[in-house]
Amino acid sequence: MRAAYACEGTSTRQHNEPAGNQDVWHLHVHVFPRFLGYRLYEQHRAARWVCADERAPFAAKLAGALGLGRTFR
Repeated sequence: MRAAYACEGTSTRQHNEPAGNQDVWHLHVHVFPRFLGYRLYEQHRAARWVCADERAPFAAKLAGALGLGRTFR
């Protein structure tokens, strides 16, 4: 994450069970790049689903930094 996004750190967040918006119970962890001064947990934007095409460049960048060589849509 740090190599791919040149971030100063990372944060993780886990959401479980129905109150955590899980339909199928499993371990699901989000990893966020963190930058000094960016207040991740204080953002008040309307949530929206980001389509796969919009996420693909970020996934490819992270996969490249991990040496996975995968391609995404």
